[in-house]
Amino acid sequence: MRILIVIVCLLLLIPTTIPKASDHVSQYQEAVSRIVGAALVDGKDYEKLAHLSDKIGARLSGSKQLEEAVNWTAEAMKADGLENVHTEKVMVPHWVRGQESGEIIAPVKKKLTMLGLGSTVGTSSEGLTGEVIEAKSFQELDKLSEKVKGKIVLYSFAMRSDVDPGQAYGEAVEFRTSGASRAAKYGAIGVLVRSVTTRSLNSPHTGNMIYDEGLPKIPGVAITTEDSDLISRLLAKGEKVSVKLTLGAKTLPDAESANVIGEIKGREKPDEIVLISGHLDSWDVGTGASDDGAGCVVAMEAARILMKLNLRPRRTIRVVLFTNEENGLRGARAYAEAHQADKHAAAIESDSGGAKPVGFSFAGTDEAFQIVEKIAPLLRGIETDKIVRRNGVGADISPLIRAGVPGFGLRQDVTHYFDIHHTDADTLDKIDRHHLALNTAAMTVMAYLLAEIPESLKK
Repeated sequence: MRILIVIVCLLLLIPTTIPKASDHVSQYQEAVSRIVGAALVDGKDYEKLAHLSDKIGARLSGSKQLEEAVNWTAEAMKADGLENVHTEKVMVPHWVRGQESGEIIAPVKKKLTMLGLGSTVGTSSEGLTGEVIEAKSFQELDKLSEKVKGKIVLYSFAMRSDVDPGQAYGEAVEFRTSGASRAAKYGAIGVLVRSVTTRSLNSPHTGNMIYDEGLPKIPGVAITTEDSDLISRLLAKGEKVSVKLTLGAKTLPDAESANVIGEIKGREKPDEIVLISGHLDSWDVGTGASDDGAGCVVAMEAARILMKLNLRPRRTIRVVLFTNEENGLRGARAYAEAHQADKHAAAIESDSGGAKPVGFSFAGTDEAFQIVEKIAPLLRGIETDKIVRRNGVGADISPLIRAGVPGFGLRQDVTHYFDIHHTDADTLDKIDRHHLALNTAAMTVMAYLLAEIPESLKK
């Protein structure tokens, strides 16, 4: 606590250490110091995340845990004093994993550490057995062509560690997303996908796959980097590798879920909305602490802190906890459709964990970016003033951005994010309290400034 007090005292020097971007911006420095102090000393974000992660747990769409999370977060927002708290119904996919197993049966016997990919079809109760053929890329798959027929394709593409983690993830994840249908085109009977990570302790990473409805649906599983490398080594020696997969996965009829919404009504322009958000659902492995419990509690805490400090901005700040980001984006689409007539001044999303924040990404016009650059120095005290222009700032707010709403993504240090992403290891112990509080401070400051400054980012 003494360390936190010292930090807060230093942050109170922000008004004298931040260069004045403009006269009207400098007047908000005192409010920024109060926000940061409240977030670091009196934040409730970790306690909220502990409940969401430890008490409710994994929150896959269609699960009872997700609906418990919907109800709990709505009640928590009401208890925090937010206004217009309500839920908005969304019908979501209901995929269930069931019992699953995999093993190498030739030329050696070894259990595969694996996870069925989201939305995969299952196998018969007898399982699926086949010879493995390796493809390091889709180009290699195309060259193999008819050799793929009747086999199980191993996509052994390794996520790179020598580029930005976000870029590396984007390169590797396409094999998980569309690999099954690409292989089915050539007659494959199943796919193994090397987990999308650069570091592994024999941990498989799940994630959603998307079937091409014009092609056969074949089972898809993620295997560990270790097992992927083993199979690759055996194949390189000329061995014939066979595996057996047994998947109890199935897709049930759509289930009812909801987006959770709460507001701080603007004092002058209540019809103009600054949206702050995370997604409430998670995969059925781990407890969704980083993906995206952290983003949800940061958005909730931002509103609570502003209410506690009696900092009611000009525009309305609206918290939206989206449902079904992981395997459908139904919540995002439903919100965009239901609120297309609303005047969204800006939208912020946090969906890359709870590690130390490093700034924001921004999608919008040159004129809007110039305004953002003027207010960014107010975030220098917590080292989140670096704003980078990037199209992909958040999956859930992407429909709003396509409609012309300026968008922000709260960026974290993702050095280790993909180590635990979509795994059993996504649990509360990976979250540092102080880093989470810094995320809350950054989100709260940015939301307040966007809602308070006279200029509008959206012309």
